[in-house]
Amino acid sequence: MRLLHTSDWHLGRAFHRVSLLEAQAAFLDHLVATAEEHRVDAVLVAGDVYDRAVPPLAAVELYDRALHRLAALGVPTVMISGNHDSARRLGVGAGLIDRAGIHLRTDPAGCADPVVVADEHGEVALYGVPYLEPALVKDEFAADKGSHEAVLGAALDRIRADLAGRAPGTRSVVLAHAFVTGAQASDSERDITVGGVAAVPAEVFDGIDYVALGHLHGCQTLTDRVRYSGSPLAYSFSEVHHRKSMWLVDLGPGGELTAERLETPVPRALARIRGRLEDLLADPALARHEDAWVEATLTDPARPSDPMARLAERFPGTLSLAFDPEGGEEGPGASYAERLKGRTDQEIAEDFVVHVRGGSPADDAERAVLRDAFDDVRADQARQEGAR
Repeated sequence: MRLLHTSDWHLGRAFHRVSLLEAQAAFLDHLVATAEEHRVDAVLVAGDVYDRAVPPLAAVELYDRALHRLAALGVPTVMISGNHDSARRLGVGAGLIDRAGIHLRTDPAGCADPVVVADEHGEVALYGVPYLEPALVKDEFAADKGSHEAVLGAALDRIRADLAGRAPGTRSVVLAHAFVTGAQASDSERDITVGGVAAVPAEVFDGIDYVALGHLHGCQTLTDRVRYSGSPLAYSFSEVHHRKSMWLVDLGPGGELTAERLETPVPRALARIRGRLEDLLADPALARHEDAWVEATLTDPARPSDPMARLAERFPGTLSLAFDPEGGEEGPGASYAERLKGRTDQEIAEDFVVHVRGGSPADDAERAVLRDAFDDVRADQARQEGAR
């Protein structure tokens, strides 16, 4: 059984206000061509199809064209909703388009209802677990705790129970959208941490032949059977060293697995450059970045005049400009974004409590109040997005 694993298309997203629709269209052309060239038996899309709950019309048109082309090839496609998608919007008409071989899994209650495909060695059950917001689905799964690990673990228990009732030798594939322990994040993923811990252990997926993950934008292998495809395009300069790709997975008759990375088209290279302005403008070693999208950090002790325009003369693709003067120290002079980078909402709130109290931290009860408040806000936002 040959599977093509992709995720995190984020259709409609821009890169520092530069439209990526043309590049996203080129990727979808590449996806369809790859599915045809490699004669895949199914395409797996592990969430974040769109970049936001209400995507722009042009993004919806790209999505529509791609699905029509995959259906015309006769390639079944299994797709789940991610944390950027509106599950209810993405799932509209799922029952109808299922007949065309496009299988949308956006309802958590249906996670143990697989798409079953077969080859000469028997059946493969493809289970789609959409992004599970703990505060919204903990009752559905009767989870003891409203955590990512608890609800995803309960979903996998349902899947294993369904598998146990199928013919011996049935192979299994799970699509999921989550942050799995041991994986590396980038700056372009939306934080799914609320009050509790967002990460789930890879052991949650024990017993599954292949796990096609989405959410993180870097292609990663956590175990031979648990992998992120990553996003097909770069969505932040933190992804400058990523090799964008999809996984071509072959699942043998006894669950034996091989996987090959297939690189996706790169519309324009990314570059991060750093130094004094005059050095950046003169350094011959930077010639290779002149056609790239550039993030420049200037280290001049005094801010030079008109730096963006001067950089753009040599690097027309300069999209981001930052200042980090030589001899400076991170602290009062650091940007607000830098001071908050890598910190959760809970940590930021607890730091604020320390600040306003003159050094006295929140106690356990107060931390619990903050945690519940963040959970309620996130749940309310998810309900509003779903109702749009």
